[in-house]
Amino acid sequence: MTKSIHFLLLLFLFFSIRTNAQAGKSNPVFENDIAIENWLRENNVPVLGIGIIEQGKLKQIKIFGEIKKGITAPYNTIFNVASLAKSITSMVALHLVNSGKWNLDEPIYTYWTDPDIANDPRSKKLTTRLILSHQTGFPNWRWMKENKKLSFDFEPGTQYQYSGEGMEYLRKAIENKFKKSIEQLASELIFQPLQMNDTHYIWDKNTDESRFAIGYDKEGKPYELIKNKKANAADDLHTTIGDYGNFLVHILEEGNLNKNVYQEMIKKQVKTKENKYFGLGFEIYDLGNGELALSHGGSDKGSQCITFILPDTRQGILIFTNADEGYKVYEDLLINYLGEKGKRIIEIETKN
Repeated sequence: MTKSIHFLLLLFLFFSIRTNAQAGKSNPVFENDIAIENWLRENNVPVLGIGIIEQGKLKQIKIFGEIKKGITAPYNTIFNVASLAKSITSMVALHLVNSGKWNLDEPIYTYWTDPDIANDPRSKKLTTRLILSHQTGFPNWRWMKENKKLSFDFEPGTQYQYSGEGMEYLRKAIENKFKKSIEQLASELIFQPLQMNDTHYIWDKNTDESRFAIGYDKEGKPYELIKNKKANAADDLHTTIGDYGNFLVHILEEGNLNKNVYQEMIKKQVKTKENKYFGLGFEIYDLGNGELALSHGGSDKGSQCITFILPDTRQGILIFTNADEGYKVYEDLLINYLGEKGKRIIEIETKN
């Protein structure tokens, strides 16, 4: 299982746009579906899924490409959307907070303390708020450390650092308290109510392999298909454009959260760069004039995916691809479907 991080996805986008600008070029404008199909073939991207949200409704689902040689990708293609798992896990936690069963600011050491940091007093400062806004002080993954052990890079709550370890830490605490897996809790709180029947953290007997978009590298070679049997709160979520689009519409409808919890979710908890912040489970782009865009992306081997929703205008876009080079399509699609707001997002992301 790969453990890539969201900022790499956006870094790829940055370099793609900057390189084109330096060369006096722009990405091809997709005037029609045929242009998109041609682009996919030229860039070794087998499948592209697009979901368009307008007026708070999932209005369009478009799937391009072939799931296998000679087989058109179906309307309900299943993608590995990597770190988009984090937004689902975040909403599980926020639903528990909303019902009074979990506390956003209670230290979680009584429910889980990782053995690697059991003797570090900073472990008692970890809260759900700090985890969902990526202020734990943890690295993205412990295996990136030389000794492969979890440790703090800084005092919790003092700065931002994207961390999959934080989400896994929260998963273990929640599972220990409620005696249910994150898959069970997500199913009860999110998947079943929203009829997200093709969305799972794990690969089980109900997963339809014939609809699954296997990942490809930049040379157009497939990666090995890994069928995860253990849930990861931060990575490797399987879903469809339809399922995840309905989840984002649910967020636009304030996620069935009370006003206070919803406002905490979209509050600028920590600044990550100019006009960009992290809330609880979502990145926040300040578009100006009081308008925000909520976003999250996913980047793994053979998976490049990104989502944006705009609460004020009730718009949104989902872009799922099953290839390392899939990020190259983002700029044009954001501009095509979100117009000036898409341009503003790109400006914020590429500004030094």
